[in-house]
Amino acid sequence: MNLFVLAGFIGPQEIIIILIIVLLLFGGRKIPELMKGLGKGMKEFKKATKEGDNDDDVSEPGKIEK
Repeated sequence: MNLFVLAGFIGPQEIIIILIIVLLLFGGRKIPELMKGLGKGMKEFKKATKEGDNDDDVSEPGKIEK
């Protein structure tokens, strides 16, 4: 399904309902811990992708460096 079509069905009322359900499921204390873990994961992912790009540029097979 197209993302733009799907986004048209989600309004502010639905987002509020989803947030309330998440709050009830995880509680007020767990949500900051979950967000902290998510932030650390994103930071590590960005770091790994940057390191991967640098590794590809440095050593190419068949290329002789002087």
